[in-house]
Amino acid sequence: MATQGAKRQGSIAQKVWDIVLPTADELEYVLWDVEFVKEGADYYLRITIDHPEGINIEDCERFHRAIDPVLDETDPIQQAYILEVSSPGIERELKNRDHVMMCLGDTVEIRLYSAQHGAKVHRGTLVGMTEAGNVQIEQNETLLEFDADKIAKLQTVFDFGAI
Repeated sequence: MATQGAKRQGSIAQKVWDIVLPTADELEYVLWDVEFVKEGADYYLRITIDHPEGINIEDCERFHRAIDPVLDETDPIQQAYILEVSSPGIERELKNRDHVMMCLGDTVEIRLYSAQHGAKVHRGTLVGMTEAGNVQIEQNETLLEFDADKIAKLQTVFDFGAI
């Protein structure tokens, strides 16, 4: 799990992050993630936003309309791309310290590259993150800690049966 998230110094995603963050702040959205990826022949700029009260399609459209002229003016991407704005969803991937801190107390699933504490997949309540970036969960009243560099994926889990 990267403690700096998907943002990489000098990357297109980082440049776009820096460009759209003031707009997200102005519109009172949390800028959750920025990805620039190639899928098949097309490039996609995926910007994920959040809000304490949730995100709906109108929020995505509003943010898209607000950042479109800013991206056109600053032109941080040389090739043609498709801009997508979305919510991180109810089951969201946690990619950095900020994500972890916003989801404390939530049920999470940790997928590991290799087994720790007897398994490669663990589910529990997110308790915190150490200074070193290790993730802590409570599982069956036991505190477990997972090395940051051994985490393949960390995401929240929603119990749809509880609805």
